Amino acid sequence: MGETIGQAEREQLSAVVETLAQAFQTDPALSWILPDPGHRERALRGLFRVLVPADVRAGVALRSDGDEAAALWRAPGQADSGTLELLRSVLPLIATFGTTLPRGLKVQGSIDAHRPKGRFWYLHYVGVRPDHQGKGHGGRIIRAQTAVADAEGVPCWLETATPENVPLYERLGFVTQIEWDVPGGGPHFWGMMRPPA
Repeated sequence: MGETIGQAEREQLSAVVETLAQAFQTDPALSWILPDPGHRERALRGLFRVLVPADVRAGVALRSDGDEAAALWRAPGQADSGTLELLRSVLPLIATFGTTLPRGLKVQGSIDAHRPKGRFWYLHYVGVRPDHQGKGHGGRIIRAQTAVADAEGVPCWLETATPENVPLYERLGFVTQIEWDVPGGGPHFWGMMRPPA
């Protein structure tokens, strides 16, 4: 249980992609965007191959030393994707999502519309491989970066569509600021902020 949490090196990013792709296979939002489980499994690897390098450029990717858990954090002031990032990702995302891209854009637009302005560390994605869930890996990898945020005196923000994760985040100091539903029958989200300790 004493795994080390550290920044993922370039050669470890493919393992981060795999950890997150496995972890988000049953995520409510991604399951709504990608309802077919077989397509979802393939598409999530494609999605995280786009997101992981983008989030490394904007912040940091963390991993546990056994790749049980991974987290993507965007640095203060970097929560919103810029035009260059959007252009860099548009073709891979079309290839990844295919006909489900409109649902993906609807979810992303909803998240963007409800995210607060200001400076905060943004927990973009955090996940634990299914065979390691429930063992504390998620809490440890989140605390590794909230400690950095505390030292900087900066809050942290996240969104989740997984009801079971809300109490976990509350135990880590996050407080629900807003809840919303994605229009058109989409998932319910919680937006949570953690003030610096």
